[in-house]
Amino acid sequence: MKKILLLFVVISVVACGGSKKAINSDKYTIESLQHKNYEQILGMYSDADPENGNDMMEEGTVERPYTILYPGTKDEILITWKDNAKTSIFDINYSENGKWSSATGIKIGTTYDELSKINGKEVKFYGFGWDYSGAVDWNGGKLEDSNIRVFLNPEGRIADKFYGDRMIDASPEEIKALNLKVSTIMYRD
Repeated sequence: MKKILLLFVVISVVACGGSKKAINSDKYTIESLQHKNYEQILGMYSDADPENGNDMMEEGTVERPYTILYPGTKDEILITWKDNAKTSIFDINYSENGKWSSATGIKIGTTYDELSKINGKEVKFYGFGWDYSGAVDWNGGKLEDSNIRVFLNPEGRIADKFYGDRMIDASPEEIKALNLKVSTIMYRD
């Protein structure tokens, strides 16, 4: 009887520990920030050491207030606001391989093939060398209507034909040679 009771206690402790870990990791998804205001976010991430300011965004066409959580660390995340009172998020983005992720399974370093698999359809992407370099088009896949935007960065040599503000048409061999990986993840409300 004691062995059964001990086994039950061990299973209960392990089960609770696993659940706590899952809850903790969900805290650091960009989706956990959606529909939150500045005060709510500070309450969720009291150790974030936020930096606040205003800057020109969207190719220098709009001035927006922003908050940086965990500035200067691998966990840095940028939140831009729709309003000066910081009651409504415009977008959230990050580009370091820290603790942040997306509930979709996409993370910094996700490969082109992995991204297409998550999307359920091959993704398309824009050229490199401009403000929205490597922006992904979900191409009618599962993530088409999501608020998640990602940007790819090539780790291979970039031929001239892959530069510019246009959708890229590349063969599977060219895509493989580019060795494309997710470099930035953005949530836009």
